[in-house]
Amino acid sequence: MSVLAAVVALVGSLFFALGAALQQFEAVGAARPGLLALLRRPRWLIGGASILVGGGLHIVALGLGPLTVVQPMGVASLLFALPIAATLHGRRPSRRELAAAAVVAMGLVGLVLLVPESGGPTRLAPTGVLTLLGVSGVAAVLLWAGSRMASPAGRAALLATSSGVLYGATATLVRVLVDGAWDWWYLLALPVPALLALMMLQRAYAVGHFGVSFAALQIADPLTAVAFGALLLGEPLPTGVVPIAAAALTAAGTVALARTSPLEARH
Repeated sequence: MSVLAAVVALVGSLFFALGAALQQFEAVGAARPGLLALLRRPRWLIGGASILVGGGLHIVALGLGPLTVVQPMGVASLLFALPIAATLHGRRPSRRELAAAAVVAMGLVGLVLLVPESGGPTRLAPTGVLTLLGVSGVAAVLLWAGSRMASPAGRAALLATSSGVLYGATATLVRVLVDGAWDWWYLLALPVPALLALMMLQRAYAVGHFGVSFAALQIADPLTAVAFGALLLGEPLPTGVVPIAAAALTAAGTVALARTSPLEARH
């Protein structure tokens, strides 16, 4: 079953990578990367459907095998996405670009495998939900503000990190809805960070540095979810030197991607 779970998760990563590449291709070619404008683009919608399929397969994989098998397969989406995006833009990814992505992937695998498993159902009071939305919202705004003064690669990274923070908040809220005690108004709060994250991500994609933005998203999303899990749900954090080394790998790989990933544009 573990082998089957790994295969299903790997196929899910391929769908997720394809969807992200399609959406970036449309966002970078749009005069205005607004969500309403992108919703009129069939290829962007196909990308969204592909991401949903990938997410669904990831959930199926989690039902078939342990987290330690499924999560590393999910990280492979970064390695899939770069060649797909490069093909859409009519180029081949360089060896340095793929090597940098591999470094990010190794760091991410280390991080996701070191996160301690939580025990028991999750509980989050209404004040906790407000804290979740407030902290993630402030962080996202600060990252967006910083992106306005950054270089193109830095702008892509900061906007995607902003999106990842909001997606991490969304993931935390989903966990509470699925696993813990909740009120009906939690369902009303859920679309807020999710939609803002989607909008911010399209702005990151529109900058043109797909490798940088996708890597930053892949890093910020799980790390934010882990941070909120520790802050609001009382979950343990990984300890020791290895998590620091894994985080350093992801940071070094992302910086390398910023230097090797070309600025892509479509006219």
